[in-house]
Amino acid sequence: MTTSLPTPTLPAPGLRAPGIRRTGGAASSASSCSPELTTAPWTIDRRGPGYGPGASQEDRAPASAPVQGPVPEEYRNLDEDQLHARITAAKEALGERVMVLGHFYQRDEIVTHADFLGDSFQLARAALGREEAEYIVFCGVHFMAETADVLSRDDQAVILPNLAAGCSMADMADVAGVEDCWAQLTRVLAEEGGSLDTPDETGKVPVMPITYMNCSAALKAFVGRHGGIVCTSSNAAVVLERAFEKAHRVLFFPDQHLGRNTARAMGIGLERMPLWSPGKPLGGNGNTVASLEDSAVILWHGFCSVHKRFTVDQISAARAEHPDVRVIVHPECPMEVVDAADESGSTDHIRRAIESAPAGSTFAIGTEITMVSRLAAEHPEHTIFCLDPVVCPCSTMYRIHPAYLAWVLESLVAGEVVNRITVPEAEAADARLALDRMLEAVPR
Repeated sequence: MTTSLPTPTLPAPGLRAPGIRRTGGAASSASSCSPELTTAPWTIDRRGPGYGPGASQEDRAPASAPVQGPVPEEYRNLDEDQLHARITAAKEALGERVMVLGHFYQRDEIVTHADFLGDSFQLARAALGREEAEYIVFCGVHFMAETADVLSRDDQAVILPNLAAGCSMADMADVAGVEDCWAQLTRVLAEEGGSLDTPDETGKVPVMPITYMNCSAALKAFVGRHGGIVCTSSNAAVVLERAFEKAHRVLFFPDQHLGRNTARAMGIGLERMPLWSPGKPLGGNGNTVASLEDSAVILWHGFCSVHKRFTVDQISAARAEHPDVRVIVHPECPMEVVDAADESGSTDHIRRAIESAPAGSTFAIGTEITMVSRLAAEHPEHTIFCLDPVVCPCSTMYRIHPAYLAWVLESLVAGEVVNRITVPEAEAADARLALDRMLEAVPR
């Protein structure tokens, strides 16, 4: 399956990522953000597995989380202008042999070198789009690079500039936990001696697994084996609609908020959306056999540490200061925040809403601060600000520093591939099934 590369969305030149400030009071994730993100990320890499300062600073990384070895001292000692020049020269030397993909949440010093900038759905398509590229350098996080490896050809190498760029939400669901959940649901919801993959007399299966893009390739493979689909925030509604054509229920992981917000918009009541906490009988939370039988969407207990920072009080404050404000939040935000906003949508939805608004519009945005700051700089005709008054970027997106990008690109010029991401062949085949179904579910 191939898709032509969309027209790149690039930032205005010379933009820089926001600075970090700490507020007074208790050092909680809701009120503060460590200023250490302004330091070189290689000092954080030395600490071993962990997400580092920023929105995920209080999340605990699994011991198995990838770590990044030392970037050569030569690159650590270069200033911003020197790094920019060397990245530019390396890209010119490699030409069409390399494609650099950048997520909307990347710092601007990285985005300026991206051949394509987008959300996770767009970047998955972009990974298919330049067949002449030998190397795909993915400036995002680990699960995104894994997805690019699954979708790309065997002779294309996918490279993640900093292996420590993970995702705390993705780590909230693992294969062992999901398989235990599946086994418990099988005992409760499958016909005696049957499986959750076996259709009943109506032609529907008891449960279909749906995973958000923010998960490991191993979980995408689990979903592929069991007839499920990967979704993104762009196409979650389309994916759920397709799932209910073939299943009585869905198991949605790892982000409870995206699942809940999407299902509610489809008219599904909260009473039919039990929350599943891994490692507990029937997922805990007061779940019973009867409540699981009556369920429509079983929600995994996961969340995004960036988007859980947004609150209804922040929206109220924005409306008090700007009565004509248009509040747009990401659907990874908690339900009460989505309800209080004027609308919710993916990062690309937010970008398009701002681009199409009449001059003089005022926006309060509930998503990652680096993207909000970039949009504000690109659209001086509007007033654009982040709902969260504490400037707190995504911990792991921020780990991709220009020093790492210069290092991996110059290594390619020298004929050496470093930080290659490779998904095992059998796992990749099953994951590809779920990802191909995702790509067919085009967002409306």
